[in-house]
Amino acid sequence: MTVAIIPARGGSKRIARKNIQPFCGKPILAWTIATAIDSKLFSRIIVSTDDEEIAAIARQHGAEIPFMRPEHLSDDHTGTTAVVRHAIATLTAAGENSRYYCCLYATAPFMHADALAEGLQQLIANQADYAFTVTEYPHPIQRALRIDNGCTHMLHPEHSQTRSQDLEVCYHDAAQFYWGTRDAWLQELPVFDSHSVPVILPTHDVQDIDTPDDWLRAESMFAARRTQTRQHAA
Repeated sequence: MTVAIIPARGGSKRIARKNIQPFCGKPILAWTIATAIDSKLFSRIIVSTDDEEIAAIARQHGAEIPFMRPEHLSDDHTGTTAVVRHAIATLTAAGENSRYYCCLYATAPFMHADALAEGLQQLIANQADYAFTVTEYPHPIQRALRIDNGCTHMLHPEHSQTRSQDLEVCYHDAAQFYWGTRDAWLQELPVFDSHSVPVILPTHDVQDIDTPDDWLRAESMFAARRTQTRQHAA
């Protein structure tokens, strides 16, 4: 048995009410719930929230709200791992005994059911503690610049003449989902470590949504992808 846990607090700051803002026709949280349902991987889909409106919308779209998240885990400084740990501990106390739990972000409309399935497969096949999505940086990070007093400087000047194709490919967290074993979550093991395995996504399936500009870009990308999918299916 596997359980999905979707953190969705009510107090987002940079985009107010971000987790339930309309995104291409429905609350953005609903896209994550729909992907979890479509994957057919989960015996339960749980939303961890402190907000009654979010809870109502989550139920409307097919998720469970077996508990409300406590206030001390709903501020700006609480990390995802602590929220998932609380959810698993609460479910365990009520009799839940699943071995694998997946944290899915509420603002990940680009998530694919196939990637979720691959994540679980990689977790089990590698006997890892976690499996999570990553994608390549769009530009070599070894060629990064910083700006100091209006002037530019290379962070790694030793690579000023290195060809891009000769630099190591680097990846970043794609912020879509995080599979983990029950023990790993309860022990709050760090996700970004050697006991984790990657699910590598193409860059066109990844878009952070942290600012209003991010949101507009994501909606344009998502709408274009849906149009392309419909054309291929026709």
